[in-house]
Amino acid sequence: MNEPAHPVVECRGLQKTFHDYSVDVEVLRGVDLTVQPGQQVAILGASGSGKSTLLHLLGGLDSVTGGEVFVDGQSMAKLRDAERGRVRNYSLGFIYQFHHLLPEFTAIENVAMPLLVRGARPDEVRHQAVQLLSRVGLGERLHHKPGQLSGGERQRAAVARALITSPRCVLADEPTGNLDRRTAEQVYGLMLELNQTLGTSLLVVTHDTHLTEHMDAVLTLEDGVLV
Repeated sequence: MNEPAHPVVECRGLQKTFHDYSVDVEVLRGVDLTVQPGQQVAILGASGSGKSTLLHLLGGLDSVTGGEVFVDGQSMAKLRDAERGRVRNYSLGFIYQFHHLLPEFTAIENVAMPLLVRGARPDEVRHQAVQLLSRVGLGERLHHKPGQLSGGERQRAAVARALITSPRCVLADEPTGNLDRRTAEQVYGLMLELNQTLGTSLLVVTHDTHLTEHMDAVLTLEDGVLV
């Protein structure tokens, strides 16, 4: 009998305090969260509520003050820096509000980057990048640099880059916050479609309730805890 799959991302009693001169600012005060394989979870909250901080902690991009984060069953606190980097590369994909594409590289080069970092063969990576970019509607824009793409095209390229490694979970920080309503809905619809076809979990931080209607779970971050 197969054992049940463990959560792709989980945190228990997560705390984060920032030290600003002589003042301690407590942003997260004991967050518990579990994201199961293939699940779509949205986290709502006002600006400054700590949504981005939570995502950074879950992705191992910042250190926690208290509590514990698990990615693919592994405790991030117990891993060395290189091991954490490997877990991020293999298990997580990241999408940001401001795409964070490298301006000097083309769309195909940006999307291929996470696999090239692994040491994958360039010809194989190129084939995968072309397929994924075509899937997100950028098959005719492969060799354009970010400055030559529209806002929506840049964000679709960022979605492709997040998915090129076939991650267990995509962490998206206001992925449509810098787009107009129509383009935002297109990008969001694309993420949900790829979630359903590829089985990748989605954890989306947003302030836009309109874009959370089809999510499996919607949580709100208030006063440092999820409700």
